[in-house]
Amino acid sequence: MVLDCLPYGLFSSNCYIVGKNNEGIIIDPGCDPDKIMEVVQKRNLSIKYIIITHGHIDHMISTEEIRKRTGADVLIHEDDAEMLINSELNDALGFGMGKICKKADRLLQDGDIIEVGGISFEIIHTPGHSRGCICIKAGKTVFTGDTLFKMGVGRTDLPGGNTSILLNSIKTKLLTLGDDVIVYPGHGASTTIGTEKTRF
Repeated sequence: MVLDCLPYGLFSSNCYIVGKNNEGIIIDPGCDPDKIMEVVQKRNLSIKYIIITHGHIDHMISTEEIRKRTGADVLIHEDDAEMLINSELNDALGFGMGKICKKADRLLQDGDIIEVGGISFEIIHTPGHSRGCICIKAGKTVFTGDTLFKMGVGRTDLPGGNTSILLNSIKTKLLTLGDDVIVYPGHGASTTIGTEKTRF
């Protein structure tokens, strides 16, 4: 499996490119599309899906350009579907922008499995930062968006946020994974479930 992290987006959000056998996905295209496509081409990947962990601008600002360049389907959890297309909810208006994204091609639910290049990506619904926040597990790795960070958790003061729901999501959906599972968050450095478990 190839895995690249591009920490160049708005607010230094992490965009991940993951693939195997010349097929791949892009998680949270929040940085310059040229940088994303440079890695895609270097890795010789055919991008099948663009998966958005939640509907905030810093994790999706390049979605339409990447969809156009790759022909990939855009996926987001059903509870954040409106955030993808509503510039007030995703905070594009706050940055002087209008509509930045069209509707998703597919709406996700908890437990969905996405198969790409021989990798199984499991969708884990982890509401709290937003109603439709998801984490994406592939083997011994989990991409946590803004649900869980190294030494931190997602903020809950934005629309759809709820602290008690977020903490419950982390405790029941993430800390139950193996201690050796590597956490790749939406911002900052990677960590492990075992390391983060000591904080709860």
